[in-house]
Amino acid sequence: MHSKSSFLVGLIGSGIAASRTPPMHEAAADAAGIRYLYKKIDLTELKLGVEALPELLTAARRMGFDGLNVTHPCKQAILPLLDELSPDAEALGAVNTVVVRDSRMTGHNTDWFGFAENFRRNMQDAPLARVVQFGAGGAGAAVAFALMKLGVRELTIIDVDVAKAQSLVDSLSPRFAETRVKVGHDAAAAVAAAQGIVNATPIGMDKYPGTPLPTALLRPDLWVAEIVYFPLETALLRAARALGCRTVDGGGMAIFQGTEAFRLFTGISPDPDVFFATFASLGG
Repeated sequence: MHSKSSFLVGLIGSGIAASRTPPMHEAAADAAGIRYLYKKIDLTELKLGVEALPELLTAARRMGFDGLNVTHPCKQAILPLLDELSPDAEALGAVNTVVVRDSRMTGHNTDWFGFAENFRRNMQDAPLARVVQFGAGGAGAAVAFALMKLGVRELTIIDVDVAKAQSLVDSLSPRFAETRVKVGHDAAAAVAAAQGIVNATPIGMDKYPGTPLPTALLRPDLWVAEIVYFPLETALLRAARALGCRTVDGGGMAIFQGTEAFRLFTGISPDPDVFFATFASLGG
């Protein structure tokens, strides 16, 4: 634990005006008895793109920031600008949390932890022999990493961009010798053989309505996990629940990636219940 009693933290990303992360962190800090100021650095509002990252990181160093969270479209663009990467961030090729110590910036990835912790708490004893994941983007990489850490035996990754799915398979396969990872080309066949499916695409968000697979492919013995949390109940989860599938929504992933980032920034393990209560109070 750090001896500091006050922290200055920021979130860099585009279109983050509605982000629940700052109030969740600040509520956790209040509960822990520390001062904590969390600033949103919205590239959209500032009319900036990722090319402004070097300047923003320099400013954060000079202004004494203790840490930064990073979201779309900066999670990969920030990699070459940091002094060091954690093994997880290096494996995933994406950073969502930056710890600043003595002006040195170390990149971490807590997205995978967020998914894994949410799954562990809500899907105890879920069968993990064969899982299908839809989506191979930045979030998809974190989710696939988490699924393999959770002990999935065979993971099929499906993405409209087959090359992206293949790239993710190629990058993760050597790190998990005990898991068979492959690209899926036939969603119907893959889901028919699976015990669980995960949506790691943006499909289901308010601005990207729909489902990542035809809901006719769902069946009651499947478990279904979601990473989208705007809205908390996506069309996919609604269809799955109507069939009687075990489901887990995306809210917990957002919460637990935040609790782990808070721990990295402060050295204090926050109370997840405070994060959950704050998340819910904001419309979750």
